Amino acid sequence: MNNEWFECKVRYDKTMETGLLKKVTETYVVEALSFTEAERRFIEEMTPYISGEFTVTDIKRARLAELFESSDSTADRWFRAKVAYITLDEKTGAEKRTAQNILVQATDFRDTVKNLDKCMEGTLGDWVIVSITETNIMDVYRYKQVAK
Repeated sequence: MNNEWFECKVRYDKTMETGLLKKVTETYVVEALSFTEAERRFIEEMTPYISGEFTVTDIKRARLAELFESSDSTADRWFRAKVAYITLDEKTGAEKRTAQNILVQATDFRDTVKNLDKCMEGTLGDWVIVSITETNIMDVYRYKQVAK
């Protein structure tokens, strides 16, 4: 089974701490087999948490190679790490870098680097962190096998 990651955006009226309603757009990541399934699963996941109407405004492929979740309950933010795997071309001897995006759950930048290092420990080849940026992703919904 070849699941993909999809970035889904939802727009709804959120009750703020002051009690006022504010229209907000939030981003989530859903693991699914297709755009259709991603939308269906996203709506299922969001329905219990949003009172009133909401609109799914965008769904796009997230282009993630890996997703590393944290067991730390205070890790409430998601960071996109661009990692380059380093290989050598045997014919020319030139160094080749292949970049991939990894989503890492962490509390802050330092925690992101620590979590990334920990998750990449068993990697056979050499790799370097090219960049780390904080995302506006609120949560991640992994694929759930539906019983038949």
